[in-house]
Amino acid sequence: MKHLILCADDFAVNESVSRGIAALARAGRISATSAMVLSPRWARDAALLQKVRGHIDVGLHLDWTSSFAHAAGHGMSLAGAMLKAVLGGFNQAAARAVIERQLDAFEEVWQCPPDHIDGHQHVQQFAGIRDALVAVVEQRYAIKNRAYFRLSTGAAADKTFKTKIIASMGAPALAGLANTVGIACAPALAGIYDFSGGAKHYAQLMEHWLQDSPEGGVIMCHPAARAMAGDKIGAARAWEHAYLASDAFPQALRRAGVVLSCGAQLHFEA
Repeated sequence: MKHLILCADDFAVNESVSRGIAALARAGRISATSAMVLSPRWARDAALLQKVRGHIDVGLHLDWTSSFAHAAGHGMSLAGAMLKAVLGGFNQAAARAVIERQLDAFEEVWQCPPDHIDGHQHVQQFAGIRDALVAVVEQRYAIKNRAYFRLSTGAAADKTFKTKIIASMGAPALAGLANTVGIACAPALAGIYDFSGGAKHYAQLMEHWLQDSPEGGVIMCHPAARAMAGDKIGAARAWEHAYLASDAFPQALRRAGVVLSCGAQLHFEA
């Protein structure tokens, strides 16, 4: 059997996402979620995860590009963040302050460190941010309490133009920095697509990701109980949730020989 982490991103971005993720977690259809702690919903919606506490990984979805990040004063567009990253990188002192505030917000509500850290639109690996993130985690947490990092690099069999661009924004560099201080990293990320194609296409993609992901890999998903007005990927969220909640998904897991697991069960090596 192969052990993979299925992580539902964007917890607390809106009510439908939070409720959909919580329902999938209770049903055993996901094994991790990443929280947007700058959302005003975080403190309220975290209660939805209490029944699955200890059964799934709950992590920080580090945020520089959402409307919540803009409201917090450090937000920018994804294009702007990517440009900043390639033209010298983010100021590390400023990035550390942003990361510390988001870790504080996570811990104030969840009352313990995050199980893992990743990034909304993969910002955790951007130049300047990645350096600050590694420094903060090394200084803030004892080794036994350190979150594992999600690396936005595709498995060898899952290399597309989009996955290559995402990885090129700093996945190998983040892995190298983390390794030097003993922070564990998941080996690969799947689940990247353009949020188009409908439910049948998503089911086909998931079969592919389950087959091709390496042991300990992460598959990200973005489910919601229903599409919310104003959510640009609302339709995709709804069909992802419908598929993951259906009988077809556990059948796909069995065909691929996959067991959904938490990071703590996988004993990642730094």
